[in-house]
Amino acid sequence: MQADTNTTTNANANAMRPSHEGAVTRALAGFVGALRWSDIPPDVRHEAKRSLVNYFAVALAGAHDPTIEKAVGVYGRFRANERATIVGRNERMDMLNAAALNAMSANVFDFDDTHIPTIIHPTAPIAAALFALAECRPMTGEALLLAFVAGVEVACRIGNAVSPEHYQRGWHITSTCCVFGAAAAVAHALGLDATRTAWALGHASGQAGGLVETLGTMSKSVSVGNAARNGLLSALLADEGLAGPDAPLEGARGFLKVVCTQPDTSRITEGLGREWALLSNTYKPYPCGVVLNPVIDACLDLRRDARWTLDDIESVELLGHPLLRERTDRPGVRTGRESQVSAQHAVAVTLARGKAGLAEFSDAAVAEPALRAFGSRLRFIDDPSWPVEAAQVTLALRSGERIAHRVLAARGSLAAPLADVELVDKLRQLAAFGGSGVAPQPVADLLWKLDTAPDAAAPMRAAHAAR
Repeated sequence: MQADTNTTTNANANAMRPSHEGAVTRALAGFVGALRWSDIPPDVRHEAKRSLVNYFAVALAGAHDPTIEKAVGVYGRFRANERATIVGRNERMDMLNAAALNAMSANVFDFDDTHIPTIIHPTAPIAAALFALAECRPMTGEALLLAFVAGVEVACRIGNAVSPEHYQRGWHITSTCCVFGAAAAVAHALGLDATRTAWALGHASGQAGGLVETLGTMSKSVSVGNAARNGLLSALLADEGLAGPDAPLEGARGFLKVVCTQPDTSRITEGLGREWALLSNTYKPYPCGVVLNPVIDACLDLRRDARWTLDDIESVELLGHPLLRERTDRPGVRTGRESQVSAQHAVAVTLARGKAGLAEFSDAAVAEPALRAFGSRLRFIDDPSWPVEAAQVTLALRSGERIAHRVLAARGSLAAPLADVELVDKLRQLAAFGGSGVAPQPVADLLWKLDTAPDAAAPMRAAHAAR
């Protein structure tokens, strides 16, 4: 009875308000509610599967990280049941806590996917929410993929509307925007109409949070977990008839105007249903901030035929987009977590070791005195004309020689994407690193065939560690 009353009340309110109020929210909610599998082009369908292969790779890598170990212990005190899997672990949780923990696990090493140009990491929070739901409310693989596409579209379009100011003001854009993406994805999976999908977005608007100040700490992954959990919760509340505001996005005190002084709402609706955010999604070859990818590529190339040692280098110049300096000028990092967003560490360890894997961004690597001392030799040169996926590294040797290498399209970027086989290899390597004992190939096989699977939760069961 309460749901019917809320629906009637909301309908009356809709009839009395100005026709333009909430137009952006209604357009986005209408798109989500009406989206069908036949609307999704083949390349977008395939990209959705690629995103999920990468998601399970990074979630398996992080499953037993100390951050996740601590979080599982705390969240586990409040679990309502054990119906949902935690990737790479033998514990089970209720779907809200499982969504949070799986999103955290997939984000903890900063090895997750990246949407260009917002730098949102969309899959961890959105996929985590959907797979948790799929274990508790059966759905087909096609239904999950379709909901995932819808959720990524919502998150990245909202991110486009507030970029780049939103991040520059200190908001962690993955956490703030992906709570909307998770809410929209779950709303679609639940079959909510446009009105209730808008309510889900409204509930999400009151739970959007996350700060750039937390980068390099365990707190960053907590807010990513909240995006998954709170987005899932928002849609479940809307499904029960809990109504939300008319214009949670574009209202006078809505999300867009609170977190950005000049949001561009046209970027939410233009090309909706024709241009797809997933086609701008990329996958990292290195476990660090995406702006460091071209720097690491250049350092690897310089190191490959090196006739010098780290001690022979007097200084290093990094030429690139200002975002490179803004996000990675972090000397004197103390932990592996902090090193993921430190150019000083990334340059030093890559030049010293000739590789840039998870071991190179660990507490042990950060503690090496020679790598710590090297950071003072680094200098940034900003050039706004450079794209984010490009950089030049110049070594000034003590002999007076200067050696430079320029990367115009980093490995893993839109111009040089990782191939399907490379994503499966990443899954294989990270599954081994995570030490869960989960066999990666069955997970990959299930994901590549997910659009024809009768049970969307099958990959989660394959990723559950045996006791």
